[in-house]
Amino acid sequence: MLFATADSTLLAPYGLDAGGLASVFGHIMSHSVDYADLYFQYSALRGLEPGRGHGSSPGSFNIDQGVGVRAVSGEKTAFAYSDDISVAALESAAYATRAIARRRRGHYPGGERTQGRELYLPQETAGSLPDRDKVKLLEQLERHARELDSRVVQVMATLAGEYEVILVARSDGVLAADVRPLNAPVAAA
Repeated sequence: MLFATADSTLLAPYGLDAGGLASVFGHIMSHSVDYADLYFQYSALRGLEPGRGHGSSPGSFNIDQGVGVRAVSGEKTAFAYSDDISVAALESAAYATRAIARRRRGHYPGGERTQGRELYLPQETAGSLPDRDKVKLLEQLERHARELDSRVVQVMATLAGEYEVILVARSDGVLAADVRPLNAPVAAA
């Protein structure tokens, strides 16, 4: 399930597949590079912060995504990054990182998936609760804080959730994926 989520989030929307990754590694490993990897990451952050007990202020939503390329040749390491996940961007990054080594013939053995442990349900929980229910939850929190102590003048609370999908492809053919749905209710009175 982790690989299916990583593929549908990080590769398929950009026309990438195992063959495209093999092509990128072929470009990198055609020089005297000992090891290389590609680190794909997608991160969506959602937040909601009600406005001082008088309804809600607009929520926030942010998406970051990109791919990092690392190549190691002896004691030298080269890095490249692109927030554009495409074959062209990956080949450009591969070209930049392979500059640390001289030319040779190399190959990518294919994608062997590692079996990791699923630590979370691979679903986006930050967007699973409608905003009106999130506002109600935060308003209940505010009422509860005021009921606990009459000296409470202002309650500031934020409900935030982050959803990350990560895929790592290594030059030795190993693939690893992870999905991290994280929720973080924060409150201060």
